[in-house]
Formats: sequence, C-alpha cells, structure tokens
Amino acid sequence: MADAGALAAIVVAALRQAGVRDVVLAPGSRSAPLALVLWAADRDGTLRLHVRVDERGAGFLALGLAKATGRPVAVVTTSGTAVANLHPAVLEAWHAHVPLVVVSADRPAALRWTGANQTTHQQDLFAGHVRAAATLAEPRDASFEVARLLAAATGVRSRLPGPVHLDVELVDPLVPDPAALARPLPEVRLPEVRPAPAAEPLALAPGRRTVVVAGDAPPALGRVWADRAAVASVPLLAEPSSNARSGPAALSTYRLLLTALAPDVERVVVVGHPTLSRPVQQLLSRADVELVVTTPYADWPDPGRAATTVVDDVALPAPGPAERAWFARWQDAESRTRGRLDQLLDGWPALTGAEVARHVLAALGEDDVLLVGSSNPVRDLDLAPVAARPPAVHANRGLAGIDGLVSTALGLARGSGGPVTALLGDLSLLHDANALVVGALEVRPDLRLVVVNDDGGSIFSTLEQGGPEHEAAFERVFGTPQGVRFAGFAAAAGAAYRRVDDLDALDDALGRPPRGVELLEVALGRTDRRALDEAVRALGTRV
Repeated sequence: MADAGALAAIVVAALRQAGVRDVVLAPGSRSAPLALVLWAADRDGTLRLHVRVDERGAGFLALGLAKATGRPVAVVTTSGTAVANLHPAVLEAWHAHVPLVVVSADRPAALRWTGANQTTHQQDLFAGHVRAAATLAEPRDASFEVARLLAAATGVRSRLPGPVHLDVELVDPLVPDPAALARPLPEVRLPEVRPAPAAEPLALAPGRRTVVVAGDAPPALGRVWADRAAVASVPLLAEPSSNARSGPAALSTYRLLLTALAPDVERVVVVGHPTLSRPVQQLLSRADVELVVTTPYADWPDPGRAATTVVDDVALPAPGPAERAWFARWQDAESRTRGRLDQLLDGWPALTGAEVARHVLAALGEDDVLLVGSSNPVRDLDLAPVAARPPAVHANRGLAGIDGLVSTALGLARGSGGPVTALLGDLSLLHDANALVVGALEVRPDLRLVVVNDDGGSIFSTLEQGGPEHEAAFERVFGTPQGVRFAGFAAAAGAAYRRVDDLDALDDALGRPPRGVELLEVALGRTDRRALDEAVRALGTRV
C-alpha cells in the first residue's frame, strides 16, 4: 500500500484544488499523517486549520464555517468511534444542503473483522445520509475520488449539495519525513466540473390572492425575496432564519394572522425550508391552494404533499388594484395585531423569552450575524417586530436539533471573520458545553452566547404533553430541570460571564461588542409559559 505521508499529502492537495479552504481536525493516532500535512499547509497559508478535541463539536464547527463562507469545509478524524461522533452534523448538513466533507482515517482493509484496535467497518457508516462516499488507499485514485466527492458536496452537477465521506486507509509508519512536510503540497490535476444550467423563472399569472412563505434560507436568497415581495405587494410570511424578514411586505405576526386570513389565500409561493409553526404547515397542506415551491436544489420541501408546481424560481406579477387591496388587508391586520402583541408582552408580569429575543434583535444591525437556537428561541424571535436592517440570521433548521449550536456559532464567527451573537436555551448550551473550551493554541473568535435559562425544556409546556392531565409526569420526563450554575461553566472554559435579570441590564450588556467568547445568562421562570403561549395564540382570534 501507499506511503501514508504521501497519500495524506495528495488528499490535502486535492481538497485544496477542489475548493476547500478550511479544515477542522479532531486529533488521533491513525489520522497523524493527515494532521501533520494539514499543520504544514496551515503554517504555509495554504489552508486554515481549526483543531478541536471533541469530534461532535468539530463536525458542527465545520458546518458553521461552511454556512458562513459558502464553501465546502472538511472535518478530519481518526478511526473508530471518532467517525461516528460526526453523525449529528452529517444529518444536519444532509437536510440543510451544507457541503460538509468528512475525511476519516482508517486501518487497511485487511484488518477489518480481526479485532484490531480502533478498527471497524466505517466505510458505509453514513450510508443514506451522504451524497457520495469513497474509500481511498492509493494516491493515483485521489484526484478522481476527491473531484467526484466535491462535485457531490457542492451539488455543482446534481443541484443537491450536502455531506460526503472520504475514508482514507493509512498504513504504518504514520509519521511523514519532516523534510517532506517542508515541501509544498504536490501538484494535482482535477477535472473542471461545470454547473448544470438553471431554468428561467416561471412567470405567475396575476389575479390570485397570493402569499409568500419564506422558511430557512441563506441571507442572499432571503433578501432577494424581501425586495420582490415588497415590489409586487405580496404578503410575506417570513420565519426569522429565512433572512427575508425585512421591508414593508414582511409581517411579524403572520402566524396569528393566518387564523382569520388563511381561508382567503388562493396561492402560496414557498421559499426556503419552512418548519416553525402549525398554522403555516396547515396552509401548505391544503388541496384547494395553488402551492408553488421554489428551490435551487433537486429536492424540495413539501411535507403536506400538496405541491402544485416545483420550479427553480418564479417572477411575481406586477401589482394591480386587486393585489394592492389584498396586501392592504394583511397590513391592516398586522398593525392591529402587532399593537396587541406588544401590549400583551409589555404588560406580562414576568420577563419573557419573546422580550429577550426582541431586544437581542434590536441590538444588532445589517452587518451583524445572529445564530438562533431551536426550540423556543427561534419561536420567540418569530414574535419580534420586523427590523429595519436585520442581521444575517442562521439556524440549524435542517433537522432543528438543539445539539452542536455553540460549535456552529463558533464556526460562523471564524468563517465570517466578525463577531457573532447566539440566542440559545439552557439545554442547548448543555448539549454542546464542550465547545466552550477553545484550545490555547486556537483562535478565539468574538462570540456572545445569550442563554435564556428557564431551567429545562419549556417548549414542551406549550405542547399537548404540557396540559394539566400530564402534570404529574411533566417535570421529570419533559421539563427536566438541571439546576446548572453557568458561571462555573464559563469559568472552567475561560469565557467571560454575566447574568442579567431585567431588560435594562440586558440592553446594557448587548450595547458592548463581544470580546472573545462571552456567556450572557438571562434567567427566566417557565411556570407561566403555557399561559403566555395561549394568550399569544388567542390574539389570532381577534384579527
């Protein structure tokens, strides 16, 4: 078999040639040749290397880097269970169309099933959750396999970007000659893979009462649709991470307005991946509505299986009197409902997650970046007023998990090169607490973690299991209070820490830019969460 150092150098050179600029490494023994070649490439400025000791966090760090840069990002691990720890990030990347490149070191094939240390059948570990996979043992195959995998990861031909897996068999000796590390990466030739042509936008006919539903989407796409909806006078029902929640067409109370106005909708244009609210999902499941799904990908979201047309893009019709009257109905309802919602939240006797989210959003501008966590934080942000110049908003809505969010935020900060604010729940932080530990030799980005701590899973209070008939079991199997003192977490990780208990203190803390990794804890109760949710939803009956 090939010399391990030579094979590692070819792999890294091919990744660089294929467009990879950032690589995340979780150290190990079998991956030593890859680690040393990557270290040399980082030293020479050929690539940027990011080192983390926890593979699960490393995967989500790579995910955040890919989201921020728009480029494929590789994550390298050793063999065995190390590879399996990447699975949560791989799943998120699959459903969110993120080009994540898993490079796993492996023992030679002859050692499988022999009981050799840290050796398992890991070639098909992500089967069904990667766009492509390959096993590499010889340098001569590297150019073809890397080109094939990176084309799959970026979706340049398939229009279905997502994670891929390259398993590299490395033999002893695993440590390359130091002289080889002093030389530039070897020259590799990869085929030029040209993209498939995009189709022309579908021109929609005028005369139908239309709304645009915008779900999770990249900032550039969301901002285009905010402008389009405004020009066409089409009501825009935009989730926070759609990045379309700006301009005169965006409606901050849309999920409440649907109670009264949804029956009159005749056509829905879907952008991105909407997942947040039941009223929207009910609208998207109706058989009597023309449902036009736009997607740059080969697949499309349609959980209600009701799509009428699936296209790359559409052109909204120019507004006439009927369109302007339809738009005015939504705007009038938005104005009234927004006032009632603000009055409700301002008069609520305790601090709420919705108020925290509103103030976090108000503290950020169009040059800022916000990561919003799953569960309650993203839904609280969905109740905030439309911002005049909102930040770029990211969320892991592919599978909407609460794991890996701190690592994703760190990746966004490293990838964007600027400060990032993350709005998370306490359980989300606990799921990824390891990520607070950034090695002494690694760059510590500017990241502020605003942790809304209501000591448990308060979102379940708003669901069926939060009803009084399940009160006896609720706290143990859904609420799950942990009683964690986050000041200790921050101190152990070397992160700055501050606790706030009111909005004035929150505004004061948010008024200063983050320096390094900071943890800002906002303490809330959750005994009244169900009552607040019911009061908010009741506003929809008064539209």
